[in-house]
Amino acid sequence: MNKELERRRTFAIISHPDAGKTTLTEKLLLFGGQIQVAGAVKSNKIRKTATSDWMEIEKQRGISVTTSVMEFDYEGYKVNILDTPGHQDFAEDTFRTLTAVDSVIIVVDGAKGVEAQTRKLMTVCRMRKTPVIIFINKMDREGKDPFDLLDELEQELQIKVRPLSWPINQGAKFKGVYNIYEHNLNIFTPDKQKVTEKVEVDIDSQDLEAHVGERDAEKLRDDLELLDGVYPSFEVDSYLEAEVAPVFFGSALNNFGVQELLDCFVRIAPSPRPVVAEERIVSPEEPNFTGFIFKITANIDPNHRSCIAFCKVCSGKFVRNAPYLHARNGKTLRFSSPTQFMAQRKETIDEAWPGDIVGLPDNGIFKIGDTLTEGELLHFRGLPSFSPEMFKYIENADPMKTKQLEKGINQLMDEGVAQLFINQFNNRKIIGTVGQLQFEVIQYRLENEYNAKCRWEPVSLYKACWIESDDMAQLESFKKRKFQYMAKDREDRDVFLADSGYMLSMAQQDFEHIKFHFTSEF
Repeated sequence: MNKELERRRTFAIISHPDAGKTTLTEKLLLFGGQIQVAGAVKSNKIRKTATSDWMEIEKQRGISVTTSVMEFDYEGYKVNILDTPGHQDFAEDTFRTLTAVDSVIIVVDGAKGVEAQTRKLMTVCRMRKTPVIIFINKMDREGKDPFDLLDELEQELQIKVRPLSWPINQGAKFKGVYNIYEHNLNIFTPDKQKVTEKVEVDIDSQDLEAHVGERDAEKLRDDLELLDGVYPSFEVDSYLEAEVAPVFFGSALNNFGVQELLDCFVRIAPSPRPVVAEERIVSPEEPNFTGFIFKITANIDPNHRSCIAFCKVCSGKFVRNAPYLHARNGKTLRFSSPTQFMAQRKETIDEAWPGDIVGLPDNGIFKIGDTLTEGELLHFRGLPSFSPEMFKYIENADPMKTKQLEKGINQLMDEGVAQLFINQFNNRKIIGTVGQLQFEVIQYRLENEYNAKCRWEPVSLYKACWIESDDMAQLESFKKRKFQYMAKDREDRDVFLADSGYMLSMAQQDFEHIKFHFTSEF
């Protein structure tokens, strides 16, 4: 078991939209031998699209809408990648994904530097003490000075950095990357789809001038001397304790610097780490299986309309057809066809180890945050649904397709991308999301995956909050007084839909014994 644990590397790739996450994922799969030709993020008929963006809407828009799970073997290591959406409208999916990984690679655009979404995601990593590696992408375009970028990373992300590779020029004059971690120079010829041969050069020899020219050779030696003076030498322990972030430079599109990142990553990244449950800390070395569901996806295979629940294995060994306890509803389940993923392609497996992500067929039995064990009652926390900030009434646009619409809404809500509230006053369905783009995605997926048409109608609401109280009389009086703003969620819990910030703060003042919650975990 220890040998299997040592081999596992489970990580998420996160960043602001358009920094190059999906392109980097694609190149890592190329080096891992999972694909022979890297795909493009924007769809066109001739070129292959990116493996991790498999949904139709992702191909059309050139953005990631949902987290994809991919795995491959590389130099004896088993690598599990989760490519997350960068767009803030899908941030919830990304926050949940961060609970299921042991380390993170942050992609930063060399021209734009640190952007808003990156800052937010880094805050989550800091809270959880997740080790971080930073990849500065798009060095083949004109951008900021590498030293300025390093200062910006330290200030904006509030973490110490240590470069482990260094670019030779950038933009049109970009010649390659010097690998500080292994003390050699790799000169590449740009190629978007294949991996090219490397040239190894000793930094102190005259060969360097022959490869990059006198001026660049001199500048590189000066830069490296300066780096060694400014930054302390790299220690793996400080990276594992999330105090220092190693930095790599490159261009994912042209395969510059990706291999250095991957080689160093598999060596230094943490194998599966202990997970905190409410009852106790679960260590990956324990013999008994435990795992939790962090994501549910409907329609990975459009022909079968099936939902798949993604289970992160926390400890022990997951075995096909073995009986496992579903902690929330107390039932014992067996899984005859657990799968492992390559985005949309999946294959049945017989066993899985801590750190692996297993796909379990779901016919409505799972919710996000559910726990599976060999009999022990455990609860893993930290997978909240946030209070939505945008609301619309959802109406059926085709009365002949009422059943399909019901099924579609239920399966899409299970994914946790949006939340459904039933207004108690007029019994209409209200969908709440974190961002505007979610409404377009839901409408598109209902039509394309469930053959159901919906239309949106405006409703002006400020925030949804879950309410509870020990004072039953006050709770009843609140519900009567705010009757037209009361709704139920899918768990049949009371939700107060405030139509303005003023109304919410007045309600909080008038009813002191009622607790207002802004995440669904309380």
